[in-house]
Amino acid sequence: MWLLILFLIFVVLFGGYAGSQNWLVFDKLTKSNLLNSALTILLIFTLLMVFYSFGLFPQSIAAPFMMAVYSLIAGFFAGSANKLIRQRQKAGNTLYQHRSFWIDHAPNLLAVVIIIYGIYRTAVFTTEPVTGIRISSGISLMCFGFFTWTLKVVPEFRSKGIFFLDRFIHWKEVIAWHWQSETIIAVEFVVKNDDDDERIKEFYTSIPEDEKKELEIVLKSKMEEYSDERKKILFKDEE
Repeated sequence: MWLLILFLIFVVLFGGYAGSQNWLVFDKLTKSNLLNSALTILLIFTLLMVFYSFGLFPQSIAAPFMMAVYSLIAGFFAGSANKLIRQRQKAGNTLYQHRSFWIDHAPNLLAVVIIIYGIYRTAVFTTEPVTGIRISSGISLMCFGFFTWTLKVVPEFRSKGIFFLDRFIHWKEVIAWHWQSETIIAVEFVVKNDDDDERIKEFYTSIPEDEKKELEIVLKSKMEEYSDERKKILFKDEE
């Protein structure tokens, strides 16, 4: 039992480390990646169910395996949530962020529901027997709820940069912005690839018409403030 507990603690710590790294970011997710990942996971669990039905994957192995999977998920989402909190702190104070009930409160209410269901899933406060699978699965749900709480679906224009989903874009990396339509703004920025090669990307977001001037003031002031550092990035090959 103690060996299993120590192993699960190691799995949680590894999952937390993986979640705190930039191994998985939202803008690298594509439909093909998501579909292939879902099919791979479905295939693995289908094979495990077949092995279980033939007695090749007994309960004595299946239970610790599922506990390890849940522990890995819990650690990953806890590490990801901690990464978002640290990145948001690094981004400075909020200068502008579009706010509404569906943006601010609805995701938080969903996160609370997930956390409450995770607590219920552990069976600690019910009459059902408390098992390792229930505890680990409940904790994984609570960690996912915590991650949902920290994730914002709209860009946060902050004093040191733009924080969007799980990416922090420093103001010196923002090279241009323009209105795509009356209420849609496009922001272009420089991003460094894994091979240290740089390329230009952009994101779009909707802004209420009565808040356009407020955002324009923020963008113009920050573009001017970091103009020298931006030039060093754009023209470093010419130096």
